[in-house]
Amino acid sequence: MDMQIRHATEADIPGIDKCLLQVLAVHAEGRPDLFVTGTRKYTDVELSEIIADDLRPVFVAVEEDAEPGVILGYAFCEVQDFSGSNNMQPIRTLYVDDLCVDVDARRGHVGSGLYHHVLGWARENGFHNVTLNVWECNPGARAFYEAMGMNVMKTCMEQLP
Repeated sequence: MDMQIRHATEADIPGIDKCLLQVLAVHAEGRPDLFVTGTRKYTDVELSEIIADDLRPVFVAVEEDAEPGVILGYAFCEVQDFSGSNNMQPIRTLYVDDLCVDVDARRGHVGSGLYHHVLGWARENGFHNVTLNVWECNPGARAFYEAMGMNVMKTCMEQLP
């Protein structure tokens, strides 16, 4: 498979929608007390706004000859700039808000391709680090990110009353 990774366009929204539904299904299965089955994180209107926002780059993996709207996976990112912070070093972080490989494209190195593209883009654009959150109900994702070389930075804890 000849795969390209590029910035998302509005034409990619149908494929992004498909992957968003898959991500939500994993989270709703693992934490039905938090996530609503059959929904997705962003509407198409929100996706259009995100794709147009330079501070929220979205990368998609596609086959070279793919039809419009067909993607292999995506990585949603957010620029976090701490240069005006009182207590943090004046760094810029690239936060990976979401990374998904379409269920039909898994085991084809799409995820590692997307992750390495994000890491290279962050390096080329002078970011201090790349961060993300991973849900404990998704041990496969955690193992993937650890295999990519990520380390735990902080832990979010909860207790239900």
